[in-house]
Amino acid sequence: MNNSHQIRRKPSIQAIHKKYRYYQNVPERGLVINGKPAMTQINPEKVGDYVLITVRDPLIVYGEDPALYIAKQLENYELIGQSGMFTSYTGTYNGARITVVSGGSGSAEVELLLYDYMEYSNASTYIRVGGSGGIGDEVKPGELVISSGVVREEGMTKAYIPEAYPAASHYEVVLSLIAAAEKEQATYHVGTTLSVDSDFVGGGRPGVGGYLQPWNIDIAEIYNRAGVLNGDRESAGIVTLANLFGYRGGSICSVADNLATGEKFKEGIGHNDAIKVALEACAYLHKMDTNKRQRQLKHWFDNTLSEEK
Repeated sequence: MNNSHQIRRKPSIQAIHKKYRYYQNVPERGLVINGKPAMTQINPEKVGDYVLITVRDPLIVYGEDPALYIAKQLENYELIGQSGMFTSYTGTYNGARITVVSGGSGSAEVELLLYDYMEYSNASTYIRVGGSGGIGDEVKPGELVISSGVVREEGMTKAYIPEAYPAASHYEVVLSLIAAAEKEQATYHVGTTLSVDSDFVGGGRPGVGGYLQPWNIDIAEIYNRAGVLNGDRESAGIVTLANLFGYRGGSICSVADNLATGEKFKEGIGHNDAIKVALEACAYLHKMDTNKRQRQLKHWFDNTLSEEK
């Protein structure tokens, strides 16, 4: 499933290209090094159907590159790409062909890896698997948040589309994550995630020397009152670009603390649960996608209730 060629053929896209004075000065499919997409250096033919996006997060304390940490839970995993910024592995989990990619944090870095994957590979689904801070009153350290949607308080996605455009997780991804969390008996919540660029003052946490501005101290209270569950730096980028370019996007994060309730930070707590749920969700998606193809369905639906008498 590669949508880049369809996007490029849209009359409105072609009209924009004609208006852009410098369009012929840039490579149409991005930069390439040694025949591979420059940023990730992936072999596109070896990318799986489902891509898990991780961050080299010191707060989770993986102990090794997170892509390798997760890949070790796959069958027959292999390194399919390594650059100065990103590392990618592909393997199989309960029939699902999964790629795990690790890199730095934030939507700006997510954009770089998503470009390579969406432009060159046939992956259908992109899921953020990471850590986060709690905002909602009911969210405790060690629990998981499945994002049904994301508040776009970061800047990268605004370069693509005005902020009124919703960052809504794909319903099939949300359903699969819920099913997986239930199977794993993990404590989880489903709701809205906040994505920011600034991990400190932008998220309501003091900067160097306790530095804060009046508008910084409103952030946590505003979104706590709005029922937002947690905050991270990547989910908005993944979900928004997946929506824009016709892919499925979603996010599952472990929670390490809670600014609003005062629950203290515990490094890496609950994150193995998040990984296991993400892998199981990919297995559910694989079964779902197989069923859709067999039944020639465009969208998945469970008709159990409609068949009740």
